[in-house]
Amino acid sequence: MQHFSLLDLSPIPEGGTAADALARTVDLARAAERSGYHRYWLAEHHNMPGIASAATSVVIGHVAGATSTMRVGAGGIMLPNHAPLVVAEQFGTLATLYPDRIDLGLGRAPGTDMATARALRRHMAPEDSFPQDVQELIGYLGDASDTAPVRAIPGTGTHVPVWILGSSLYGAQLAAYLGLPYAFASHFAPAMLEQALDVYRSTFQPSAGLKEPHVMIAAGVCAADSDAEAEFLRSSQILAFARLRTGRPGKLPPPTHDLEQEIPAPVMAQVRQALSCSATGSPAIVQKQLGALIDRFRPDELMVTGMIHDHDARIRSFEIAADALSALRDRPAVA
Repeated sequence: MQHFSLLDLSPIPEGGTAADALARTVDLARAAERSGYHRYWLAEHHNMPGIASAATSVVIGHVAGATSTMRVGAGGIMLPNHAPLVVAEQFGTLATLYPDRIDLGLGRAPGTDMATARALRRHMAPEDSFPQDVQELIGYLGDASDTAPVRAIPGTGTHVPVWILGSSLYGAQLAAYLGLPYAFASHFAPAMLEQALDVYRSTFQPSAGLKEPHVMIAAGVCAADSDAEAEFLRSSQILAFARLRTGRPGKLPPPTHDLEQEIPAPVMAQVRQALSCSATGSPAIVQKQLGALIDRFRPDELMVTGMIHDHDARIRSFEIAADALSALRDRPAVA
């Protein structure tokens, strides 16, 4: 593992506002930079009462302006919602303001419900143009002649690193074909992780920007000074995810000792499976669990994420995770 990074959905807690969430995102980003995180990514979601990062490129600029060395980017931009030229201009502008610090992860899903997707796109195209849109976008960020009929300004010549995101084999195949780095959303959809990584690594075609496959996997983390405290804090995310799965999305709830009373057993089983690529517990337990994930899947990078209702506890969780990941990164390679 070369690097460890952090994915922040900018959660809006019950009792709080979007303004609170965005202020906490900046605070967390500064703490992440101090703790040695390599990247800090934000994700595009729409019509979600508990997530404040809908205008993802705007929040990325805010975070980049509040930090100084850490890479900041999108994990990801849902490209079907946007014209490739507009995304190139947005991220070209970010890269011009913050040189060599901006990443662009691209997803194929809508990042919302279909009614909101229609509101975003206005006209829903029946065909899947994602591969063509990715290539068009990369072209805008590359070197272009002054006589090119359409250029991204700013954007042309910035060569913002583009990642393909996915939770199935589709993204793995596309990233391999285009010779791009690949990030798998194993923090909420781990079922096809092993197969997707095998497809990506075995079919990868070198490109001008990347000579060998480069994989990042995501894992949930909830760390605290004791196992019991970590399990209690994690109940907020489990409850929020269960509500989302049953069509009742909302703000991030406070933790509870009564999850079984809140969530029916079949739903709980689904939620625990979806969130199974994770580490929860005291520092030693979290390091052991993250180490097992790294040893099994051999990622080039690991990105952690986690939603905790109490802001100070969330910062502490990611500090513990950073300590664990620093030790795992620096340990001798496992034969």
